[in-house]
Amino acid sequence: MKILVLNGSPKKKSDTFRLTDAFLRGMNKNQEHEVHVVHVIEKNIAPCRGCFGCWERADGHCVIADDQNEILDLYQSSDVIIWSFPLYCYGMPSHLKAVLDRTIPLIKMRMVQEANGAVRHEALADFSKIHTLVICGCGFPNWDGNFDSIRTMCNICFCNPDMLCVPETPLLNIPAAAVVADPLLARFKAAGEEYAATLSLSAQTVAELEAPMIPKEEYIRNVNGA
Repeated sequence: MKILVLNGSPKKKSDTFRLTDAFLRGMNKNQEHEVHVVHVIEKNIAPCRGCFGCWERADGHCVIADDQNEILDLYQSSDVIIWSFPLYCYGMPSHLKAVLDRTIPLIKMRMVQEANGAVRHEALADFSKIHTLVICGCGFPNWDGNFDSIRTMCNICFCNPDMLCVPETPLLNIPAAAVVADPLLARFKAAGEEYAATLSLSAQTVAELEAPMIPKEEYIRNVNGA
C-alpha cells in the first residue's frame, strides 16, 4: 500500500507524531508499505485565495505555484492518508488547515445531492479507493468536549474516517511518565498492525487508545506543578 502521512506538528519532537510513528511501525510489521511522510511545517503552502482557478482548469492542481501540488499528486496516488496533528484551539494547526483548504482542486464546482440529503461537490479524484485516518493529540487531561469540533469537521470533510483523539499526549515526552506512555505506544503499534490487515479499527481498539493515561486530577496536579 501507498501511505501518505501529513504531519501537522510544528515541532520535531512531536507528542502526536510519536503515536503516529508507532502506528506506522505496526502497519509495517508484517509487510513493508510505501510510506511518504510530509512534514507540513517545512513546506511552502500559501492560504487558499478562493479564486477557483483550479475549477476552471479541472486538472487536479492549484494555480498557486508552491508545494501544494506535490501533495495533491501524492494524495491522489495514495491508498491510505493519515492526518497527524496536535489539537490547536480545538482544530487543526493553521499550516495543516491550509493543506486541507487547498484540496479543492480534487473536487468540481458541480454539486450533487446524496441519498441522505447532504449536498456535496462532485469529486474529481477517485476518493473511493482512499482510506483516511486521523490521529489527533492534545494536552488536556480528557475528552470533555475538547475534540468535538475537530471530530465534526473531519467526519464531514473525510466522510466519517477512523479517528484517534488522544488526551494527555505531553506525557509521551516526559521520561518519568514512561511507565504509562510506553504501554500506550505499544497499543498504537498493535493498532497499526490491525489497521494494515483490515483498513479499519474496532470500537474496542479506539476506546483503548483514547483512554487517558492517568487520572484527570493527577494530570492537572502535575501540569500545575503542585
